[in-house]
Amino acid sequence: MTATADTDLLHLSQWLSPGFPVSAYAYSHGLETEIAEGRVATAQEVQGWIAAVLAAGAGRADAVLMLAARRGAMPLEDLCDLAHALAGSRERLEETRAQGRALAQTLAGLGRGDGLARPYPVALGLATRGLELSDRTVAALYLQGFAAALVSVAVRFVPLGQVAGQRVLAGLHPVIERAADTALALEPEAITTAVFGADLAAMAHETLEVRLFRT
Repeated sequence: MTATADTDLLHLSQWLSPGFPVSAYAYSHGLETEIAEGRVATAQEVQGWIAAVLAAGAGRADAVLMLAARRGAMPLEDLCDLAHALAGSRERLEETRAQGRALAQTLAGLGRGDGLARPYPVALGLATRGLELSDRTVAALYLQGFAAALVSVAVRFVPLGQVAGQRVLAGLHPVIERAADTALALEPEAITTAVFGADLAAMAHETLEVRLFRT
């Protein structure tokens, strides 16, 4: 890697880190419902649930949207409309809008971008356009950040121990790599999702009586 690529990798790692103020810690993507109902109660079940979302749910879909924004494969307005349409529930729509707005505003404060609110994967893809990194690296790191946020939910709410949580994340690395490779090959028009249980959990979260997470 060149010195520029090294610096760009640091930039992307910063934007995807838990400390970057997009409040990723506040969203469970419906996982809180699954844990509260007892359907996800072990490290193995957490890993399986997140793997499905990465491989055939919002993880893969959002990676395709992110890469499309990065490549300029579709007008941004159309890409934003598609991202909104793919949000399967009110809270999922809130999640992508709120995180995208926070990302854009924070990056604008760092002198990057126009600060306009866009769905999170679109905002991130737009921000990465100038980075000297491969699309696969960007997609894989994005998916790892997404997975890490969900693992953090399980660590706090199952609860899992910190070491168990890191084992789960490490176990997801092959899934992350395959999902990144799949996203590289898909155009936005070819996006599909097939994790209906996760979608239903996100919908049910809207009426969950006691909630720790916003989604």
